[in-house]
Amino acid sequence: MTHLLEAKFKITYPEFSLDVDLNLPAKGVTVVFGPSGSGKSTLLRCLSGLERAPSGFLKLDDQVWQDEGIFIPIHQRKIGSVFQESRLFPHLNIQGNLLYGYQRTPLVERNLHLDEVVQVLGLGSLLKRYPEKLSGGERQRVAIGRALLTSPNLLLMDEPLASLDMQRKAEIIPFIKKIKDEFETPIIYVTHSMNEVLQLVETMVILNSGKVVNWGPVEEVFSDVQLRDAVGDGQLGAVLETTVSEHDDKFGLTRLDFMGQVLSVPKQNIPMGKKLRVHIHSKDVSLATAAPVGATSVLNILKAKVGKIGAIDPNGYSVDIELDAGRPILATITRKSLSNLNLQIGQPIFAHIKAIKMVHEMDT
Repeated sequence: MTHLLEAKFKITYPEFSLDVDLNLPAKGVTVVFGPSGSGKSTLLRCLSGLERAPSGFLKLDDQVWQDEGIFIPIHQRKIGSVFQESRLFPHLNIQGNLLYGYQRTPLVERNLHLDEVVQVLGLGSLLKRYPEKLSGGERQRVAIGRALLTSPNLLLMDEPLASLDMQRKAEIIPFIKKIKDEFETPIIYVTHSMNEVLQLVETMVILNSGKVVNWGPVEEVFSDVQLRDAVGDGQLGAVLETTVSEHDDKFGLTRLDFMGQVLSVPKQNIPMGKKLRVHIHSKDVSLATAAPVGATSVLNILKAKVGKIGAIDPNGYSVDIELDAGRPILATITRKSLSNLNLQIGQPIFAHIKAIKMVHEMDT
């Protein structure tokens, strides 16, 4: 059975409008990504029932939560929510916080139980302590556990790591992966952090100015010449799924197989055969119409074809080029370079990759 989340919302505020129409797989992690003010949190409020869009439709599998004449209130939707702040009850110890939602969930609807949630989230040593005695990362793990113990059919996470430092974020992400793998609870995860996207995402929704500009598998969605405004110059580029093929101890490198071509990255402590997801910034890709003659310091050169040429601003200096290397890759080059290369759609091209920004192990 295919599990689907169908969501259509149209809502207008004095200075902002949300107009979305999505059919998403109700499994794994769907990341909602976009700049501040793009409508990410408003979309989550509509999904949860905190906000009622005048024109809206919401269906999870065979459960209709909103339609013409239908609006199921938030407390009847079986949705768990986790926010930037943990919002724990200070007068209850951790066990009391975890049991708060569990005890209010009818017995026949309890699919998850205290022991298994405590084990997966590593909370066993914290149960008798109070929130004020926990680190920010520990409090967020408790907040996630409390949401899970309502046995939700859908878990909404609104920038749950935004208030944490890098170390605490690194501690929590493996627990979110465990939730996906062990409980099979679909997660809608709002973030503007590319680091979190690479580690968690399966399906990606990109919002800008209240509208969906693209959605689907991250490696197909992210490398789109039309996404500069939504993604931002600092993160525009390609997301590629690769497989570890070899470790070069002599030079401290790991070689990755990307659809039959080879990429080299700094050595990763990961077994051969494991999958890695890499992010290549568009500004770190230069183009050549012929293979290099003689030695070059660039280790990563991929054969590709010109797929799309982005909009050309006569007052700007650069243009985005979408390449087809079996998966899309994005390059940002100068308008002068575009003229010199005389690029045409379908033309064979060599993509010289000067740097690979981020590398993250994928679940297999």
